[in-house]
Amino acid sequence: MDHRDNNLGFFNSAAAKKYSDRVAVIDMSKTPPTELTHARLDDRMSRVGSALQKAGLQPHTRVLLAMENRSEFIEAFFGTMRAGCVPIPLNHKLGADTIRFIIADAGAGAAIIDPMCHPEIAQIVEEASLSLRVATTPVPTGWLDYALWVSESDASELRAPEIERGQTAFLPYTSGSTGVPKGVLLPHDGMLWGIRVAQKYWPAEPNDRALIAGPLFHKNAMRVSVKPKLRVGGSVVILPRFEPKAFLTALAEYHCTHTGGVPAMYRMVLAEEELLSRLEFPALKSLEMGSAVVGADLIAAVESAFSVPVIEAYGLTEGGGPLREPMDGRGSPLGSCGLVAPEVDVKLVGAEGKEDDREGELWVRSPAVLSGYNNRPELDAERLVGGYLKTRDIFRRDENGFFYFMGRTDDQFSCGGENINPKEVELLLVQHPEIVDAVVVPVPHVVKGVAPAALVTLRRDAEVDESALKEFTLANGPAYAHPRRIFFADELPLNGAGKIDRTQALSEVTERIGGDGSIGSD
Repeated sequence: MDHRDNNLGFFNSAAAKKYSDRVAVIDMSKTPPTELTHARLDDRMSRVGSALQKAGLQPHTRVLLAMENRSEFIEAFFGTMRAGCVPIPLNHKLGADTIRFIIADAGAGAAIIDPMCHPEIAQIVEEASLSLRVATTPVPTGWLDYALWVSESDASELRAPEIERGQTAFLPYTSGSTGVPKGVLLPHDGMLWGIRVAQKYWPAEPNDRALIAGPLFHKNAMRVSVKPKLRVGGSVVILPRFEPKAFLTALAEYHCTHTGGVPAMYRMVLAEEELLSRLEFPALKSLEMGSAVVGADLIAAVESAFSVPVIEAYGLTEGGGPLREPMDGRGSPLGSCGLVAPEVDVKLVGAEGKEDDREGELWVRSPAVLSGYNNRPELDAERLVGGYLKTRDIFRRDENGFFYFMGRTDDQFSCGGENINPKEVELLLVQHPEIVDAVVVPVPHVVKGVAPAALVTLRRDAEVDESALKEFTLANGPAYAHPRRIFFADELPLNGAGKIDRTQALSEVTERIGGDGSIGSD
């Protein structure tokens, strides 16, 4: 048996041979943008793997990978797996102490970094005394130069190691809304299963080209764009970071067929009305939106602006994409994440622990589910039950089997005895014509215990005040759920994955309220 067949790192090898001279990656982090063919990308992946083996790294060694969006991330990520080692794709926007925790918890033995991605990353890695330290420019003193390290390596010397069933391919960390980061053990066989199933039921094509604006360290970019497109000979365009004008320009100029993002990104894109009116997107097939509750109004606005369907996506680091658009060509109803994906088993479990066909926490079972949490047996026992992953995500299922994301169990709170899901209030707020985006958080209330308050961003030249917005929520939603205070911000706080940072939002709202952070009796 060829061990490469069971190694996620070699997922693109067949395409590299068949489409060797076609462009695989367009890297816009460099000036001018650089292009890598499939053959060149494949060669550089193998050079990374060979260099790691030559340095003495054994299979299963964990390698910290900390970079901004750039082609070297893709090379190092899959190249590390080719050596049988385990990359740790780091959210480099985390604080220094959190990064130190991840390095220690993962037991990292080496690091490949971009020193510019975090002001303290090089120092943190040096403090950890890792056996191998490789960096892109500017290379710290005493480190190996990534470009030279790869160019001097011989791809032909790479020895593909045997991959055991359930062996960990890579180790991302997810912090969620509370607690220390959690290492997610994702196996080679489960990840390869996910690629094969996606291609079987929703096949990508060699002419497909995805624009990546979200962070490469986030699993969504790999699952939705990098792996499906490069596996069949397609290509990806990498933006160093999301910026509305650059996003729209690249989407048009590079004739991208697909892209995805969180709702906040699309709301910012829609605000670029003048640029949108000038650009054309002739190759665009569909847009994907997810990682938060998506309002029907936003989907309709995006579809109108781009004249292509919007797919509301749902996926999670620990469990892949268990819900997908119908295979028969039907579109999902507005606001729905779709149907249960083929070869996946799901169920909804209500608050009392009983199955509920209509609403509850989504439990998922498939080969793409994590094998466990790193060093967290108590979390394994809590979240992995009978082969199912308890996602902590609440869904509603309609009579036709379509699922609707309602929010996180972690985010719910009770206001005077009434359960409030912040996402539902946020959806109500963004229906106001002057609001671009919103986040709702619970704050202390002298009568209710806690009550909702909101932080919102407005359209340019908006003329609306807090009172008018409160009246809007009272007129269009339940009185108990209306935000007691609404504050305006130039932008909402986002975490490294581009999602709303609720902890930071709560801190900003509390600071705006002042005093002890509590609100009055209304």
